[in-house]
Amino acid sequence: MCPGPLTVTPMARTIPSVAAFLVAFALPASAQEVVRLRISPPARVVAVGDSLRLVVEALDANGAVVRGVPVRFTVQGGRMQGSVDSTGLVRAGSPGVIPLSIAALPRSGRPVVEKIEVRLVPGPTHRVEVTPVVSKMLAGQRIRLDATPITATGDAREDVVTWASSNPRVATVVDGMLSAVGPGTALVTVRAGGAETSRSVQVLPGAGVTATITPAASRARQGDVVRFALTVKDARGQVITGLTPAWSFSPGQGAIDQDGAFVGNVPGRYSITASLGAKEAVSTVTLTSRDVRRQAKVVGHLDRSAFPTSEVWVHPDGKHAYLGTALGGDRIYAINISDPSKPMITDSIVANSRSMNDMMTTADGKWLVFTREGATDRRNGIVIASVEDPAHPKPVAEFTDGVTAGVHSAFVYTQPRHGTHVYLTNSGTGALNIIDINDPLKPRRVGEWISRDTRAGRSLHDVDVKDGIAYVSYWSDGLVILDVGNGMKGGSPSNPVMISNYRYNSEALYPGALSDWGPGFISGTHTAWRHGRYVFIADEVFPPYAPTGTWDVANIRAYGRLQVIDVSDIEKPKSVAWYEPEYGGAHNIWAAGDTLYLGAYNGGFQVFDVSGELRGDLKAQGRTIAEYMPASPTGFTPNKTMTWGVVVKDGHAFVNDMLSGLWIVKLQPKPVVP
Repeated sequence: MCPGPLTVTPMARTIPSVAAFLVAFALPASAQEVVRLRISPPARVVAVGDSLRLVVEALDANGAVVRGVPVRFTVQGGRMQGSVDSTGLVRAGSPGVIPLSIAALPRSGRPVVEKIEVRLVPGPTHRVEVTPVVSKMLAGQRIRLDATPITATGDAREDVVTWASSNPRVATVVDGMLSAVGPGTALVTVRAGGAETSRSVQVLPGAGVTATITPAASRARQGDVVRFALTVKDARGQVITGLTPAWSFSPGQGAIDQDGAFVGNVPGRYSITASLGAKEAVSTVTLTSRDVRRQAKVVGHLDRSAFPTSEVWVHPDGKHAYLGTALGGDRIYAINISDPSKPMITDSIVANSRSMNDMMTTADGKWLVFTREGATDRRNGIVIASVEDPAHPKPVAEFTDGVTAGVHSAFVYTQPRHGTHVYLTNSGTGALNIIDINDPLKPRRVGEWISRDTRAGRSLHDVDVKDGIAYVSYWSDGLVILDVGNGMKGGSPSNPVMISNYRYNSEALYPGALSDWGPGFISGTHTAWRHGRYVFIADEVFPPYAPTGTWDVANIRAYGRLQVIDVSDIEKPKSVAWYEPEYGGAHNIWAAGDTLYLGAYNGGFQVFDVSGELRGDLKAQGRTIAEYMPASPTGFTPNKTMTWGVVVKDGHAFVNDMLSGLWIVKLQPKPVVP
């Protein structure tokens, strides 16, 4: 929940690949001056799940090998997608790019540094997905088919695909355009790599066929999903089922899917057309303004200047809150918010940690759990504090076994059958660890789940648990959904069982980040929130290192969008909508009722409407309710914004900004115009 990964982290110690061999045979170091490096192989491409050995030779001005020169490999990005060890072995975990700095360190003379890029590509094609699914057409009809090659790990490829029809007199297919020629049945096949998909298509005669759309006309607001249906009858008046029309609309400010679900981005009148070749049916829809804008009024502000602030949490009593610190911070503030206009610090917890990134109380309000990263004694993990006196939290226990590398995020969840557990991210192993705190003074690990054991670049970032199901943000592995007590897959806290995985190439979503920072930028599934039929996931997108050479959070531009994942069929999650700030990114979120609250980093605090069914570009649909840019002349960084997230309680939004502390904001009622 914080941009900690921006720090440049060496992935290898100063143990060379070539030099290790030379040292082993006690060969003397040359006195020749190193002027350049020869790095092989020249083609540096690795398939996901595979590896590549980089061999580095130090050369003098004449091209002769200089022996005994240590070589050091340092990643400068892409570490969420893969890894590089001290011998130059590159392992690929997800598609992306790893920029590498390779330094030869001679005993005399200057170091010689060369920078290269290793491209990580999807593995072999395992299957081909075809949309839409077409089983029946009318003669004369044409439908565009899209084919996506998919690997065994769920990555999309860009293979050349070939199409074929078993009976061209019935149906032909050229570059994905399926044409129904005449009555009969044909088998349509698409091939990519070593995989293929075939589907039988029946073509019916079109003579005497009639088609009508329902509703014939409708009214809605911009952003509302309007579902259209096509009824087709033959010459005898009998309904023909199973046909797939080609849907279209005009003007082109919205979207319509293969099932006839339409959403318009701007107010106006739209024409909806369903085509079955020569047969067409037309409907109209009139969209009015969504009209959801409201004023965000600042009720109170607690300025902080000693450290950047991190997570905020509100005690269940609604009268107390807790605010963490990061990037060198060592404390959590206890704050009295009983009067939201005058938040006051009542106490603090000081701990050996340079980042208290996350915190959460138990549902009964008796215990507070917070995470630690960067402790000088490496005793990171989690700390449990008593908050029976909410104004004066007291640490009573800690859990560090196996998590001394740090815990970035933790979620506290109680189930009647299993009691209370902490679901935490293990920064050292990339595993989800599950800690039993039914006796808070004696926390103990009872369960663990980890993505593919051989996965390079594995990184777990955040956890949300609702109804016994964990929604786990696994960066380049995407959204992982686990049964941890719901029972649908027989899972429990001690035996998490996977339900599904929504995986996507996050790098491909952000051409602006690629243009600004080059390849290897940080991107992936950062946080997730289940709300109704949807899971909202936020991508964190930052440069691989600070542009100024130091971790200067105030001068880094974030990217990132919030994706809306439909989990109506939880075993087949699919992305249906998105919200992307014009400036800034997407960090932590909170959903309540028909409203979603977002910490957008240097895009500030944003609020938008998530009522009804969600499809397409939510920002373009006028769903933004309010935007506010927290900044203070006396904050940690004066007059700058880097908004972390928000917690909503009793009608107030508690907004935590890294550079200016805690802001208490209340949305004002919409003005009534007589």
